[in-house]
Amino acid sequence: MSEKILILGPAWVGDMVLAQSLFKTLKINQPDCIIDVAAPAWTLPLLERMPEINEAIALPFKHGELAFFKRIRFGKSLKNKGYTQAIILTNSFKSAILPFAAGIKKRTGFLGEMRYGLINDVRELDKTKLKKTVERFVTLGLDVSETLPKTLPNPQLNSTPEAAWILASRAGILNNKSKVLGLCAGAEYGAAKRWPAEYYAEVAREALNKNWQVLLFGSDKDVPVTSQINQLTQNKCTDLAGKTKLGEAIDLMLICDTVISNDSGLMHIAAALDKKLIAIFGSSDPYHTPPMHPQAVIEYLALECSPCFKRECPLTHLNCLKNIQPKQILMHVT
Repeated sequence: MSEKILILGPAWVGDMVLAQSLFKTLKINQPDCIIDVAAPAWTLPLLERMPEINEAIALPFKHGELAFFKRIRFGKSLKNKGYTQAIILTNSFKSAILPFAAGIKKRTGFLGEMRYGLINDVRELDKTKLKKTVERFVTLGLDVSETLPKTLPNPQLNSTPEAAWILASRAGILNNKSKVLGLCAGAEYGAAKRWPAEYYAEVAREALNKNWQVLLFGSDKDVPVTSQINQLTQNKCTDLAGKTKLGEAIDLMLICDTVISNDSGLMHIAAALDKKLIAIFGSSDPYHTPPMHPQAVIEYLALECSPCFKRECPLTHLNCLKNIQPKQILMHVT
């Protein structure tokens, strides 16, 4: 009988991309296993592009809310799905309620917020051994006696160039002869992860002068940044921020030859689409959540004050990003 596994997935886009390494590992070790993922609705476009997933289940809870009884009811609605194991990727108390209520016999996860009983296959989280988020995800899919493989499978999102170019034509990108540069200038976590907009604009101008097309990616929260970049390039970029859903952004990124990104969910998407990627790190740690692509270029200064993991620079100078000059990035845009 095939194992049927319910994964309680992360809420962040980047983490969900990294979670595909777990899904791939499960399929390598148990080719016949069935994997369902329960996660916030906004992550579903990612799951739809992961062939390892049987069913993506949208969780109806608001971000951050406990919704204790609502989670119990939702868990009970999954009782007849035949799950043999649940793997809980987040460490919150609330994330472990649902699989317990669903009556899933084996519930695997790190202890997290005192989840004794809710999780009965408790794994020890040694952050000195499992330094990367992806390592922590994958180890939960292994037997407790197994050691982490030296090489983890990289995320790979499915998308088709034909569909991407149809979408691109609707966005005003009318030809596929010139090279395309994608810029991901936002970072939802905060300004301490965002390379300066004027630096992005300088890179964009150089690319435009070489007859590249430049696409600006981002959510509606990134519109002020992408608008500033576009204004500094005389509105010669195609500003997609706030105008595309996540699935559309994934497909449009497929047509890019090169992507430059802050440490964000879009950075991980670009890596999973096998794009030439230049990833810029400031307040965060490239050894903790690096893009999983063997050729990805990581620009990180490793200053004494980095990584601070703050939303805003506590020293107010933002040198960890401002000291990465556009000319350093342009060296990789070829």
